[in-house]
Amino acid sequence: MNELYKKCKLCPRRCGINRYETRGYCGMGASLKAAKASLHLWEEPCISYRNGAGTIFFSGCNLHCVYCQNNNISSELFGTEISKEQLIRIYLNLQEKGADNIELVTPTHFIPDIIESLDLIKHKLNIPVVYNSGGYELVESIKMLNGYIDIYLPDIKYYSPEISKRYSDSYDYFHYASEAVKEMIKQTGELKYNQDGGLLKGTVIRHLVLPNCRHDSMKILEWISENTSSEQVIVSIMSQYTPFDFIPEKFSELKRKVTKMEYNSVVRYAEKLDICGFIQEKSSSDEKYVPDFDLSGI
Repeated sequence: MNELYKKCKLCPRRCGINRYETRGYCGMGASLKAAKASLHLWEEPCISYRNGAGTIFFSGCNLHCVYCQNNNISSELFGTEISKEQLIRIYLNLQEKGADNIELVTPTHFIPDIIESLDLIKHKLNIPVVYNSGGYELVESIKMLNGYIDIYLPDIKYYSPEISKRYSDSYDYFHYASEAVKEMIKQTGELKYNQDGGLLKGTVIRHLVLPNCRHDSMKILEWISENTSSEQVIVSIMSQYTPFDFIPEKFSELKRKVTKMEYNSVVRYAEKLDICGFIQEKSSSDEKYVPDFDLSGI
């Protein structure tokens, strides 16, 4: 399966390069690289419901959003190389610590290694495996994960091609994200919970409200309303956008937090559409909620 790295087309960028010789758009070669593995208490209530999600933050990303709160691992590529055997030990260690699940964060560019590692260990895991993604996915890559992933946790970041091009250099973002989410829902089916309210199977769609983009957010909610059902999908509307100092000056519109009016108008529209899910407190927009990528647990 690692042959897929030799002419990599795992994501919509379709670099087609040999990652054994050079890096893809994601910034990664053919070796697994991760920045942190730990229990994470601040995910949605059905994901972090007891001891916290067992998050594994992989280095690199196929989006490189200009405002990314995980910029030091997504664009600056902080992390350390690990083997598949080390990844398996991380799975088991997180499970032993009482993790509510194994949450793979930004894993798209390492799908072949993830599948091979889960082939060796999935039978020993008694907790769900979560695929936490920026949403910029190929349907054919998501199909490869069928049977390996219990919970999909994708973003749908943008509806407008102009906005997605400006902030993530991906004019075709919504086209690919919407089709990928449909495939995720097809795989996971109806939402299933344990007796503690923890999600065992299903799809949770995240959307981060951005400054000046509330009407784009509403377009995304309309699509969700028209193409999914509350029996299969939970929607998480996030207010945690934080205007970091590293955002380039040419994106001056992103140099402020989302206003209460902007966020509440999106939430009210979701209610109007009878969309079920989670909302965040405005206090979530704070740098203290950004993980400290210190290689702990790796």
